[in-house]
This record gives sequence, C-alpha cells and structure tokens, in this order.
Amino acid sequence: MIKSQFVITIGRQYGSGGRLVGKRLAEKLGIHFYDNDILKLTSERSAIGEQYFRLADEKAGNNILYKIIDSLKPDIGKPTLDENLVNPENLFRFQAEVIRELARAESFVIAGRCSHYVLREAKMENHVDFFVYADMPTRIVRAMDYCKVDEQEALKRIRKIDKERKEYHKYYTGEDWMNPDQYDLMINATRINYNEMEKLMEDYVRMKGYIE
Repeated sequence: MIKSQFVITIGRQYGSGGRLVGKRLAEKLGIHFYDNDILKLTSERSAIGEQYFRLADEKAGNNILYKIIDSLKPDIGKPTLDENLVNPENLFRFQAEVIRELARAESFVIAGRCSHYVLREAKMENHVDFFVYADMPTRIVRAMDYCKVDEQEALKRIRKIDKERKEYHKYYTGEDWMNPDQYDLMINATRINYNEMEKLMEDYVRMKGYIE
C-alpha cells in the first residue's frame, strides 16, 4: 500500500479528533503513530530523564526574548551537551533531532510537536501536513466522550491545552499556530465524523502519490 517513504504530521485543536483519526490512519496504513511516546524515545536516545521532556511537552520555553520579539525563535539544530542540557530549548532540539532521524528511516504519522516545521526546516520534502479544527460545541462533545469528563471540565481542558499549544508553536516556530499557509490541508472536523475524516486524509495522501 505504501509507494514511497513519507510522514504525515497532524496539528490539531484539542477535542477536534485529529489525534484519534491520525492513530486510526496509521494503523490502517501499517505504520507507526507517534504522540506521547516520542518523549520516551527521545529520553532513551538522549539519556535524559523522560520527566524533563514531559514537563516541557507542547509548552513554550521560558526565554522572555522569544516571547516578546516575534522574529526571534530558538535554533532547532543539534542539541548541546553543556550546562543548558535540560533547558526547554535544548530539549526541543533533542526531540527535533529524533523526529528528523525517524523521518529518514521510516514512514509514520505524528501528532503535534511542530513536526511539520521541524521537517520543513530540515528541507525534508516527503511529508503531508494536516491541521484539524472544529467549532467549540463539537470539540466539547468529543472531549467529553473521549476523556469521560463533564462539559465544564471538557471546556476547561480545551481552553488550557489550546492556549499551551498556540504559545508553544509560536515560541518555537515564530509562526501562528492556525495559519493555513503552514499546512497542506486544513480540515474542518465540525461537520464530518471520524470515518469521513480518516478517508479525507487517506485520499489526500493517495493523491500526493505516497500510497496506492
């Protein structure tokens, strides 16, 4: 089914269903799906405790200059092994390095973590970048169902996690999280179900020539 090696990156609003559908699509295509497990993999390859990566996961760093000046952003090249070993920017570099290594070795689907930006900056061309969004009522219902929480807790999580992801993305890329120019396809998941979303992604990847 796979015609050539490629990566699918999925940016997603919390509760949109993007992560769930990405996982389902990876299973259908017989390739890996990476989300939180990328933290464990990065920890193993860097010999840095996984807890450091979890604390920094999809959260902006603490360098005030990057937060104030839009044009400034961290270097995402090789991580350093000096006294800044576990600062957020260096942890991001370790994670970016693992994403690049994986992209050279296999086809996979990955959720978030500025992966589309990491691959683009590395001049890697074989990736398809999706962003999944939906209106608030849809996201509340899906978050309630998936996380088994009430409406108030679902709304609280949506607001908190969306804010963290938006700030994280801006901090490390200097770009707006939901800017359509960054992605191959923006998917409005409000009026489609998970099956339809999966088929839409699969058809797009097929159209790009990566699968039969």
